Amino acid sequence: MENTEKEFSPEESLRIISAMIETTKNSIRDKSHYFLLWGWAVLLACIAQFYLRNIAHYHAHYLVWWITPFVLMIHIFWIVRERKKEKVKTFIDEASNYLWTALGLSFFVLSFINTRAGWEYSYSSYMMLYGIGTYVSGSLIKFKPLIWGGLLCFPITILSTLLGADYQILLLALAILVSYLIPGYLLRAKFRKGNLHAE
Repeated sequence: MENTEKEFSPEESLRIISAMIETTKNSIRDKSHYFLLWGWAVLLACIAQFYLRNIAHYHAHYLVWWITPFVLMIHIFWIVRERKKEKVKTFIDEASNYLWTALGLSFFVLSFINTRAGWEYSYSSYMMLYGIGTYVSGSLIKFKPLIWGGLLCFPITILSTLLGADYQILLLALAILVSYLIPGYLLRAKFRKGNLHAE
């Protein structure tokens, strides 16, 4: 039986590997906008809730979180648009999708748990999930600001358990700043320079 598999020369193999690496880089390139979208939405919601609760003394301060369904719609729109353009799905794409799908479901389920069990440490739970998401995402693409931002969420989470709910909101804003916004802008700048893997 004749072997129909093509044997590649070392030069062809290197070209294929280079093309695969470039495809992976391109697939990661535009992901910073997700961190910036959620980062700004959560940061502004935290600041607004802190103001409404502690300064304006508005009883329905929690209504600011109704921003999340609208942000989710934008997020889904971007995913659908990107998938139409997507030619190749890399391991990093798949791993990131599984990670953030699981975390998104965790955020959703936690909101039901907290509604029943109380919101005293809910912000702490969310901070920890932000840390997991950004640490793993940063590790997948070898981007240190995301890794460090994710790791910083864990001591912030521990600190939040020592404070009341009012200050947990501000610590949640801090966690978002260090794990989503700062790394998100650095990631965007890195890709625009075209040297994500130059760490």
